[in-house]
Amino acid sequence: MKYRNILLLGGGGFIGTALARRLCEDKFNVHILSKHFPARQIEPNMIFHQGNLDDREILERVLPECQIIIHLASSTTPGSSSRQPAFEADQNITPTLRFLDILQSYKNFHIIFVSSGGTLYGNPESTPVVETHSLTPLSFHGAGKVAIETFLRTFSTLPEKGTTIVRPSNVYGPGQPLRTGFGVIRTMLEHVRRGTVMEIWGDGTAIRDFLYIDDMVTALTRLIDFPHDNNTYNVGSGIGYSLNQLIEIIESVCGKKLHAIYRPSRKTDVKAIVLDSSRLIKKTKWHPSVSLEQGIEFTWKWLKHQ
Repeated sequence: MKYRNILLLGGGGFIGTALARRLCEDKFNVHILSKHFPARQIEPNMIFHQGNLDDREILERVLPECQIIIHLASSTTPGSSSRQPAFEADQNITPTLRFLDILQSYKNFHIIFVSSGGTLYGNPESTPVVETHSLTPLSFHGAGKVAIETFLRTFSTLPEKGTTIVRPSNVYGPGQPLRTGFGVIRTMLEHVRRGTVMEIWGDGTAIRDFLYIDDMVTALTRLIDFPHDNNTYNVGSGIGYSLNQLIEIIESVCGKKLHAIYRPSRKTDVKAIVLDSSRLIKKTKWHPSVSLEQGIEFTWKWLKHQ
């Protein structure tokens, strides 16, 4: 029954909580290792372990039970991506390496690492971008993801250690917390709800690929079915929208004006990124099912009831 037990590293975050609920619905026993996880969201077959990614005592108790591990843990703070390279080493890279040190004592594991599709490719030569495109991140956060991917790829060369890397686009939807500098759709909707002014960095022509949370969760659950997989997959809608187009859609859905003020663009801001998910679609038959308009409508309805 070990394959029915799954360990979510950093499972208390936005994607992790949605994934945990779906896995519980699918009758998995879900072990969640996280610093924070709201008690009201814990289901009967969720086992919550409060701790860090490299907490040896907890991991040595949990790992014998779980052969599927989904690595969602990631620490970011506004400004760390552009000014604090050591932050990435201390908070993300080093804890992952310590986790791999512990994991070396165990066999027959499949790790699914949730990386980043929006920060790794920099400003690609063309879009949609495929997984084999060169990795040229513009931020230290993106560089940290590249480093972790590289270590995991090396780790997967060891016997009985499989590693799948997932590079999602901008994931959004109900349940997403409001965090300064993260989640443009969530932030825009909050400004609409409050009637406050939002800062837009650049002229609004930057293009992004947005993915609804349920589609992201479905992609991850599909990859669980391939325990010996060692590939890298983009996960995105495949459709790019400028920030100005996004504002128009949000105003149409909400029936309210978004008050925005435009600021000079930043060096760490990618001009255009849209992901090609053909490899994942071919492997798992996954397809995004929620349009941007539908996803924003679902998220807006959820937000109004908070």
